Amino acid sequence: MAYTRIHAIKATVQKALKYICNPEKTDGELLVDSFACGVETAHYNFKDALSKSSGVGDKQAFHLIQSFAPGEVDFHTAHQVGIELADKLLENKYSYVIATHIDQDHYHNHIIFCAVDNVEHKKYNDCKRTYRHIRELSDGLCREHGLSVIVPSETQHYTGKGKSYYEWQMAKEGTSWKAQMKADIDACFHEAQSYEDFISRMRSKGYAVKGETFGDNALKYLSFSASGQNRFTRVSEKNFGAGYTKEAIREKIENRVKTQEYSGVRKRIPFPKKADSKCPDAKRVLIDTDKEKFQESSGLKHWADIQNLKIAAASYAEGGSIEALEQKIAEKNAEAKNARSDMVKLEREMKAKAEILKYAKQYVENRKYQKGYEKAKDQDAYFRSHETQIILFGGAENMLKRYGIKAATLDLEEMQAEYDAKASQKIQLRKTYQTAEKEVSEADKQLKNIRQYLGIEKETQEASNPKKKHEMSL
Repeated sequence: MAYTRIHAIKATVQKALKYICNPEKTDGELLVDSFACGVETAHYNFKDALSKSSGVGDKQAFHLIQSFAPGEVDFHTAHQVGIELADKLLENKYSYVIATHIDQDHYHNHIIFCAVDNVEHKKYNDCKRTYRHIRELSDGLCREHGLSVIVPSETQHYTGKGKSYYEWQMAKEGTSWKAQMKADIDACFHEAQSYEDFISRMRSKGYAVKGETFGDNALKYLSFSASGQNRFTRVSEKNFGAGYTKEAIREKIENRVKTQEYSGVRKRIPFPKKADSKCPDAKRVLIDTDKEKFQESSGLKHWADIQNLKIAAASYAEGGSIEALEQKIAEKNAEAKNARSDMVKLEREMKAKAEILKYAKQYVENRKYQKGYEKAKDQDAYFRSHETQIILFGGAENMLKRYGIKAATLDLEEMQAEYDAKASQKIQLRKTYQTAEKEVSEADKQLKNIRQYLGIEKETQEASNPKKKHEMSL
């Protein structure tokens, strides 16, 4: 499994690049790669891209860290997964350097990429949504490479910029003070009959309390400090997730107590809301009538049976027979697989073309500075004035030679048109893939509804369960 976190770099790009490329950490720099920039000239490439964009702010680059559990992955695989993550996340638009550190028991990737892309010169949008996207991409790659993934709980949300492997491991082992504090807060919250009772229960567990009062002069945050903890920890959404504020805790406790008091007067079984008429029954799943609330109410059970009949009928009308649905699922799975395979192949081609195009543009844009340097009377002074442009030109020229491309015959318009054509093709393939996946999901739901309604699903499950099978034989 892999753990990710990301932060912005504001003024120390060169220093950060030097750190991640440390030969002692990267097997003599064998585990260092780059895209659309040279490892040695990356900060110049970043600087050049940043100069073409407005409104970037003080963020020059981003530093993404992907850590793996000890013993789960070899360093070659870790490095490959890191490259694939960078390629998928940055979509061949941003220059980046990746280095895999193997000096610790848990191998980890460092990816530093420019805050501005090379195509539209737009800044990278760093927010909670993009961090969630990073996590999803990382988890998907782990699955593809046969690695485990972190399974979020029902209440876990993607907040903040992630946690390090050490933090996650401490939480897993139950040794994290923050994880323990959250567990104690949750326990006291569920037991408390009032907000004051909640505070009292936390104190009884050995926590020092600060900011528990309300009012104009009260502290904004409720804070706790465990025994042996030097500093207080704020109860906030940043530290513990959504709903962890003193106002929210008080409100939820009061609402829960009111609900309990009401339920003590009159037991009420909630009747399900009327199904949305705009949503076809075939898109819904069967209602589980084995639940206690349906067993306690014959009227509710009758309503659910009618709804299930409608859903099953709609599923059959839309999808056809079980055999037809099974055939459709197989065909659409094959279609999705082929589209996915073509996308992977196309992405590799686009990556290669994007890198060549980047160096071609870099060569053309900075060629005049190289010519100026060659003609300058005081070459040293000229170089100091145009250091970045001259270095970028030299780097681009070397890379084009490495790719076997003659710089004198460059046709940027043709190269850009070829790349754009492949980008359009990728969009169509993605649509094909997404449509096929959606149809598989819908057909699978319809098939499950029909099989479940006919009792096939239940019979299959019971037959595969040795305990159930034994009970049935008795």
